Amino acid sequence: MRRLLLALPFALLPLVMAHADDEHDHEHGSLGAHEHGVGTLNVALDGPTLELDLDGPSINLVGFEHIATTDADKAKVASARAQLENPLVLFNLPKAAECVVEAQDLESPLFDAAPEEAAGAKAEHHHSDIEAHYAFTCAKPEALKTLDLAQFFKTFPGTQKIKVQLIGGSGQQGSELTPKVSSLKF
Repeated sequence: MRRLLLALPFALLPLVMAHADDEHDHEHGSLGAHEHGVGTLNVALDGPTLELDLDGPSINLVGFEHIATTDADKAKVASARAQLENPLVLFNLPKAAECVVEAQDLESPLFDAAPEEAAGAKAEHHHSDIEAHYAFTCAKPEALKTLDLAQFFKTFPGTQKIKVQLIGGSGQQGSELTPKVSSLKF
């Protein structure tokens, strides 16, 4: 299944190239640029296996991008991490699909910062992302009719848009979800 997710960007390369001109104007030609308020979600459904790969600027989820040094910032990071560690709620998967989390991996410089690194953090601005990978096994994958991100947008209001690329039983599709249009059909 991991190969399927790794192939996703290549399968959807025509969509990326179609938007390359717009990205070039804003980010000097770098595809997949760091854009505040915007995240990406790659979704792959293969039989009973559902995988989600989420990536976005940490400012979308915690409100800042620097290493947490204050108690308030540390609390925000801990809260975001706790929310991300509960993907069945965050992504509102239908209970009828009977999905269980088989694996999850969260990565961010904010999660990994050692106390001495935080104490020595420079005042300059750094871009940092939060990445999350989830693997689910669904006893009834046919019950996965939609992917609903309404709870994600409520939990992380700094996220204004998520660019979704999905590969499932009915083929591949790309979409942009927002708090107002927060679901996508498989």
